[in-house]
Amino acid sequence: MTDIKEITVKKVDSKADLKTFIKIPWTVYKNDKNWVPPLISIDKERFDPVKGAYFKNAEARFFIAFRGDRPVGRIVAHINHTHNEFHKDKVGFFGFFECMPDYEAAEALFRAASDWLKENDRDIIRGPMNYSTNDECGLLVKGFGSPPVVMMTYNPQYYESFIEKFGFHKAKDLVAYFINIDGMPERFEGIIDKIKERRKYTIKKLRKKHFLEDVETIFKIYNNAWQYNWGFVPMTQAELIYLAKELKDIIDFDLAYIVYIDNKPIAFSLTLPDVNQALIKVRNGRLLPFGWLKLLLGMKQIDQVRVVTLGIVKNFKNIGIDTVLYYETIKTSVEKGMPRGEMSWVLEDNIRMCRPIERMGGKVYKTYRVYDKELS
Repeated sequence: MTDIKEITVKKVDSKADLKTFIKIPWTVYKNDKNWVPPLISIDKERFDPVKGAYFKNAEARFFIAFRGDRPVGRIVAHINHTHNEFHKDKVGFFGFFECMPDYEAAEALFRAASDWLKENDRDIIRGPMNYSTNDECGLLVKGFGSPPVVMMTYNPQYYESFIEKFGFHKAKDLVAYFINIDGMPERFEGIIDKIKERRKYTIKKLRKKHFLEDVETIFKIYNNAWQYNWGFVPMTQAELIYLAKELKDIIDFDLAYIVYIDNKPIAFSLTLPDVNQALIKVRNGRLLPFGWLKLLLGMKQIDQVRVVTLGIVKNFKNIGIDTVLYYETIKTSVEKGMPRGEMSWVLEDNIRMCRPIERMGGKVYKTYRVYDKELS
């Protein structure tokens, strides 16, 4: 039964408001054992327009929905100028949507985000995007039986009906593959040998002592490799450096590779240990006083990975380098006691990426949806 108290929506304009905004998920997911709480310290920086790298070429407005004086939902409406300049469009976005099972509150939040984007000359609202395709994105619509892996979204099932009731329609589905390998399939050894014979490539691990130098190399590959993908947004150098610093403490440098041909970087891949297996134990989102100990103990028990990204520059996409990177990743993950994991996310219609994963035994086990709504 819905509370009879009125729904109001408030713009976040103070530190107290931001604290309320950040804490709303703990109310929404109070009894959800699969939810992985974010670290509050990281969220504070992520939502800070001064510290957050995203805001250097973007605008955002944060909203909280109240039922009476009780916070029951939140949303961020944002304009990514890099996206608009690249695609020559007027798409605006919503992200970080969380809401209690109260459609009236959800509707008020969607309305506030839509109205702000219309006022700023946007003609489509797209989401969820937290903040772009370079970050967490998509609404989980299939595969609710397990916690999300590192840097993937999670949400209650009722969000789908709330979003569609407001008038959003599917723009694109993103799929996640699960793979469990006890050992490297023998046929891969022969395939790799043939690729080595045809192409004189060199594969190098990311270097901890020269981390930022290697990040610069990755930056050059990244925007070339993904520019033809749906929803692609060129990553700024500031965003990549911000993300790299954020990930540095959780990267396994044995699972991050750059491939060279004729001394030119032509591909890279990044696979992360699934730190969500540890973070899920830190239920209050705080490392102090005892959260750090739970996190440390949890890190020692990680037994799966997420293949986060694999990119190859245009002129080298069809020479088998993707197979080489998958081979090295799987072999090393198994050796390190992490023989299973997720390959995500992949565009539902990206056959070039889907087929090799399926040949290795990967099965789609989660689907995420990005929605559009025209702002007429």
